[in-house]
Amino acid sequence: MRSFPVTAAAILLAAGVAMTVAPTGAAAQNRSRVVIGMQLEPPHLDPTAGAAAAIDEVTYSNLFESLTRIDERGEVIPGLAERWEVSADGLTYTFHLRVGVKYHDGTGFDSADVKFALDRARGDGSVNAQKGYFAAIKAVETPDPLTAVVTLSRPDGRFLFNMGSNDAAIVAPESADANKQHPVGTGPFKFDRWVSGDRVVLVRNPDFRDPATPKLNEVVFRFISDPAAQLNAVRSGDVDAFPNFGATESLAILEADRNFVVKVGTTEGETVLALNNGRKPFNDVRVRRALAYAVNRQDVIDGAMFGYGTPIGSHFAPHRAGYVDLTGLYPHDPAKAKTLLAEAGYPNGFDAVIRLPPPVYARRGGEIIAAQLAEVGVRLRIEPMEWAPWLERVFKGKDYDMTIVSHVEPLDIDIYNRSDYYFDYHSDRFAAVMDELSRTIEPDRRAALYGDAQRIIAEDSVNVFLFQLPKAGVQRAGLTGLWENSPVPANDVTAVSWQ
Repeated sequence: MRSFPVTAAAILLAAGVAMTVAPTGAAAQNRSRVVIGMQLEPPHLDPTAGAAAAIDEVTYSNLFESLTRIDERGEVIPGLAERWEVSADGLTYTFHLRVGVKYHDGTGFDSADVKFALDRARGDGSVNAQKGYFAAIKAVETPDPLTAVVTLSRPDGRFLFNMGSNDAAIVAPESADANKQHPVGTGPFKFDRWVSGDRVVLVRNPDFRDPATPKLNEVVFRFISDPAAQLNAVRSGDVDAFPNFGATESLAILEADRNFVVKVGTTEGETVLALNNGRKPFNDVRVRRALAYAVNRQDVIDGAMFGYGTPIGSHFAPHRAGYVDLTGLYPHDPAKAKTLLAEAGYPNGFDAVIRLPPPVYARRGGEIIAAQLAEVGVRLRIEPMEWAPWLERVFKGKDYDMTIVSHVEPLDIDIYNRSDYYFDYHSDRFAAVMDELSRTIEPDRRAALYGDAQRIIAEDSVNVFLFQLPKAGVQRAGLTGLWENSPVPANDVTAVSWQ
């Protein structure tokens, strides 16, 4: 995944950029404070009521906690539950909760909050973006304040992992409705303020159950979407770390500078050219396959990501068990694309609109793909959108032809089985595989079923599968504790400190 393009370095050096820049600004002075850069501002701060990864990047483990927790390796570890037992039939989970946990507003945490949060997430009025995580729950019982018993209607091989997601954050009935703007959790940091368009500030929770956590007094999340501005913020010392750095063309230069540490890890972000399968002409598989042949994914990786990114041929992370390499299914072949378009009744191509959210990979990638599709007669009008309108119009409203986005939830291939999902894809064959997978616990069989699922959506060319988004990060030397990989969307700062 990792590469350092010589061309990018040569351009910056030719422009007179110094190889070593001493840190300046307040961020470089205060060792009890850290400033984290983010490309996108979250639409709100309630992880149980939104799909935007930026929500989790601010709140996961920092503000909110769940019964279990996912660590940097992707392993399930204790969260608000210090331990648990699972019945032999895989249907009953008994969670033993931690003692002395309080919410940021001073109210106590107990098993009644677990029942409230899980029932709320799975209820008829739920707005949880991952409501499927809770579909197998039959009942939540509270035999005592420190014990929660969750009974499932069927075995769920991912239940403990899902209960460690931010979507499963345990929230209190007293504060749940206000969490979008004034989040109240149980985590080691408390919400301090939100300066719209600029930053969210968290402060140390003095009442956190573990006095050694956190190690910082203040964490500032700065929102900087422009890649050039990201680079300037890092080099000037206004930002201490950019865990998901948009200016990938500058990473080689920063790595050569002793003031910075560059880390390139993995994410769960399948980056796709998403197609509206319910709208003509994309409801014709020949058209969708034509687009797959027309797009040169390596050119997109090189042009939009400066070589960072792993090509994918379906919606599955290459580092996951069960991955099948399907990148050869649709090799770049413009002639084949034109033939399929003609067979589908579009010998002269067609016009379409591609609506692009703010991330750098989407904006840059959209321009490259528009040029590639123009070669086979597909004429795209590019429409940039801010994040909130994109979520409302494209993700929720399905009002789009094409878009580009990274889906960063782990093992989320099941989204292709959601009847109301914005791809508008429907397949009985895929649904049958997902149904069997939902009832399967044995790892080897689950891996095989994941392989079947990948092949089905690749053969149906539901989307044009581009690349696995890398976690390309840069941080100031001396800063430790940030994740190198992202098994879940997170900027977990609970272990971050200055050396």
